[in-house]
Amino acid sequence: MKSILHDAERLGLLAHAENLGPLLDRKEEEIHHRDRKGKRYLEILAALPEVKPSSCDLDQDQIRIGEKNDLTEEQHQSLTTALRQCMPWRKGPFRLFGVDINSEWVSWLKWDRLKNHIQPLQGRRILDIGSSNGYYMFRMAAANPAMILGLEPYLTFFFQHCLLNRYAALSDHYCLPVKLDELPLLEGFFDTIFCMGVLYHHRSPHDGLSRIRAMLRSDGELVLETLIMPGQEEIALSPRDRYGKMSNVYFIPTVPCLKNWLRHAGFRSLRCIDITPTTLMEQRRTDWVDTESLDDFLDPRDRLRTVEGYPAPVRAILLANKR
Repeated sequence: MKSILHDAERLGLLAHAENLGPLLDRKEEEIHHRDRKGKRYLEILAALPEVKPSSCDLDQDQIRIGEKNDLTEEQHQSLTTALRQCMPWRKGPFRLFGVDINSEWVSWLKWDRLKNHIQPLQGRRILDIGSSNGYYMFRMAAANPAMILGLEPYLTFFFQHCLLNRYAALSDHYCLPVKLDELPLLEGFFDTIFCMGVLYHHRSPHDGLSRIRAMLRSDGELVLETLIMPGQEEIALSPRDRYGKMSNVYFIPTVPCLKNWLRHAGFRSLRCIDITPTTLMEQRRTDWVDTESLDDFLDPRDRLRTVEGYPAPVRAILLANKR
């Protein structure tokens, strides 16, 4: 976690190290001494096989790190056990030393929707907000950016990324277990910011978008993917209790409403590049997911509605630039 501080001068973050240091100290204290889940994951990481993968292919739908014959049979069993202990695997798919991790989300579908529309990532400083286990960070890394920083506050997914990058061993590739509003304001630092599947979890989406804009350089690009409501009215749904059984969904706008939010936050050149309903092909339960999934969130009598009666999930991808 603290490797980003060790590299601060080279990354151009030296001016922010004074604020980053105490934050990372606090997070390490919580994980090592106060969070039972964190301590369990640290034990899992410590028991991983010590091996260097013979290959690493990040530019495929299924990210592949290592080959099965890189490990002994005993090491392979130990790795499989560790991966199972880190369930649920939401994003993917991955193949790690021959172990196929069939994730809940078929994440390459989303990547394919946006990869040919965004500005080239080579040489750019990238922030991925809500990075989960880093599937998209690994896909970004294939383009040789200057650096990638992921933010993932949920420890299960943060440690999944730690496990994967233990073997991928990518340089200038960092993930912190923090929320966006916990991160010091790295003003004008990033060239591209990804915010995918996160905005509807913000109690104040306006504040979140304004903070994102502040951390982009002039003319930097925001890649925003979020739940939307159908229609052309400039309105947003605020669920009474839950949406798709999620209790932390606060606002789901129409695309015109979302564009207004972006304009108010100071973005320009707004482009909606994709609108896609979420299907059972893209999000589904697998043997790597020990929780409910999309099929459980929809009304069994009307698959165009959630169990609460709201329109079923539709997601849009918008691109915007800082003005």
